[in-house]
Amino acid sequence: MDDVAIIRNQANIGAPISPQEMERMAKRRFQNPRPERRGAWWTMRVWRDEFIDGRHVRKQQRVRLAAVTVSEREVKKIATEHLRPLNQGLESLGSATNFEHYIETIYKPVVKPLMATTSFDRTRGVLDNYLIPAFGKCCLRDLTALTLQTYFSKLTTSTTNQMLSHESRDKIRDVLSSALRFAVQHDLLVRNPAESLRIPPDKRGKKRNKPYLTPQQFDLLVELIPEPYASMVYVAIYTGLRVSELAGLRWNDIGASSITIDERFCRGDWGAPKSEASNATIGVNSCVVDRIHRLKGLTVEVRAGNAIRKYKVVKSDGPDDLVFQGVRSGGPLRDNNILVRFIKPAARSMELPWVNWRSLRTSHATWLKMAGADVKDAQAQMRHSRSSTTLDIYQQFVPESQQRAVDRLSRLVN
Repeated sequence: MDDVAIIRNQANIGAPISPQEMERMAKRRFQNPRPERRGAWWTMRVWRDEFIDGRHVRKQQRVRLAAVTVSEREVKKIATEHLRPLNQGLESLGSATNFEHYIETIYKPVVKPLMATTSFDRTRGVLDNYLIPAFGKCCLRDLTALTLQTYFSKLTTSTTNQMLSHESRDKIRDVLSSALRFAVQHDLLVRNPAESLRIPPDKRGKKRNKPYLTPQQFDLLVELIPEPYASMVYVAIYTGLRVSELAGLRWNDIGASSITIDERFCRGDWGAPKSEASNATIGVNSCVVDRIHRLKGLTVEVRAGNAIRKYKVVKSDGPDDLVFQGVRSGGPLRDNNILVRFIKPAARSMELPWVNWRSLRTSHATWLKMAGADVKDAQAQMRHSRSSTTLDIYQQFVPESQQRAVDRLSRLVN
């Protein structure tokens, strides 16, 4: 029933038109209010959508247009531009949603099942520590490109008042853009204002290399870590597998000269590999396969109070059994426990406090570069969707490799 029919119907039965109906009709009406002087400002009243206590309401707001010194003709032009998104449907009803309400009740619950546990934890940390404190009380429609650009240009830490690192600001931008892109996809916004954001350049000057292990450091690190965790580190750096993929390896994934990655385990959650490119079979050296099969015959000693108990590293080696099993339970291993209890102490004893699972993958990519591997071959081994990820993020600058390239060029020319 259209608005006119509602009015006629209620007039015929003598019922007054409810405020709710008047409100509903008002939000459908083309708005063209007349600007008026109010004190030192030209203003006008417009209808805007609001969400109050989880309920959608339509309220009139008084909007400042310009100082009274501006001519009426120019003010009318300003008013027209202000009304354009309202009258042309460029401002959706959902854009009145409070940013914090949107994040907590819509975005987080919906995207959590779609993300790996660690990825969601990082995203939630950025939202809770930076974006909700900054924009929590704003409506989505008020997150304009200028508002966001101003925030990122002045982004500082809350304790030292120093600029955050370029990497941190880039991560915050990515999380915000992803959240607003989701709002666009679900008709809460018409466009994503974060798409035009530019992150201020890094003031530190030269880009710092991510640290990576040398082959000599790696050999010593493996010696300092007990089994089966030493073998996990060994396989990680020789294959470039993510720790979640290592934890999810089964015996039927191990070939004579290859490993198939089709599953991962991350802090209690089983799932598919990170991306389509990650779901692949990669070639490995025979030393890796031999190291994996050696686990079947290993027994480790674990102290339990005053007693020392012995456990088989591999309780069962059926096709669907895990390669890396919990020493006591035989269940899947927790990557963070291994890192904190075994890898970090060994690395600190070598004065390498930065060593973590990610650095092993970075080391693998850099070793491929040192060995002269083609970019596409390195991309395939790392299982990245784009070669730029392999080049720009994982492979690090190696002066010796650059010098060898210069020497080869010199020999070619001469």
